[in-house]
Amino acid sequence: MERVAVVTGGSRGIGRAIAVKLAAAGNAVVVGYAGNAALAGEVVTEITAAGGRAVAAQADVADEKQVAAMFDLAQERFGGVDAVVNSAGVMTLAPIADLDLEALDEMWRTNVRGTFVVSREAARRLRDGGSVVTMSTSVTALQMPTYAGYAASKAAVEAATLIFARELRGRDITVNTVAPGPTDTSFFTDGKDAETIARMAKQPPLERLGTPADAAELVTFLVSPQGHWVNGQTIRSNGGII
Repeated sequence: MERVAVVTGGSRGIGRAIAVKLAAAGNAVVVGYAGNAALAGEVVTEITAAGGRAVAAQADVADEKQVAAMFDLAQERFGGVDAVVNSAGVMTLAPIADLDLEALDEMWRTNVRGTFVVSREAARRLRDGGSVVTMSTSVTALQMPTYAGYAASKAAVEAATLIFARELRGRDITVNTVAPGPTDTSFFTDGKDAETIARMAKQPPLERLGTPADAAELVTFLVSPQGHWVNGQTIRSNGGII
C-alpha cells in the first residue's frame, strides 16, 4: 500500500528537501505551504516529473481549520495519512533586551501553537503504524546570544513531542524530533555576513554547514519501516557541533 506523507513548510529549505526525498522513497506527498503557492507548485512539479504523486495545500499551521482542511485533502486525494512532518517555522533573532514582543508572539504562534495544532490533527488522522516528526534546532543546546526567543520556542517543541510519543502508546506510531544545526538555507543565512557564516561552518568537527538533504535523509529514515524502532527521541543532526 502506498504511504502518504503530509509535510508542512514544504515549499522551501529543509521542508522542500524532505518533501522531495519522501516522494523519491515512494510516499505520496501533501506539500503544505503558508503563502507562496508558486514555490509549492514547483515542488509538486519536481515530484511528479520524477514519477511521484504530490499535491500542494495552503495552510497556516496555527489555524486548526486550515490544518484540518490540509489533512482532508490528503485523505481525499491519497486515501489517508501515514507520516506527518511539521517543518514549518519562523525565526527572529535579537537580544532579549531588544526583542520585539510581536515577533516573539509570531514565533510562538507558528513554532509552538503550530506544532500542537498539527500534532493534534495527526493524532486524530494517522493510520496505525504511522510516524510524526517535528523540527527543532541544535541552538537549544548551543545557547547562542540573540537566539533566546527562537530556541525557547523550539525547546517547547521538543518537550511536547516527547510527551506526544508516550500519549500514542498502543497505536504503533512513532514520534521524534529532528534538531538540525546551522544549515545552508536562506532561513539560516539571511541577515548574516560571509565571515559569520564561514565561522559557524567551521564549528562542527566535520567543518561544514549542514544541507537540507542531510535533514531530509534523517527524516525519511525515521518515517520508514527501517526507522520504526526509533521513538520518543530528539536527534541532533549537526555534524557534531554539540
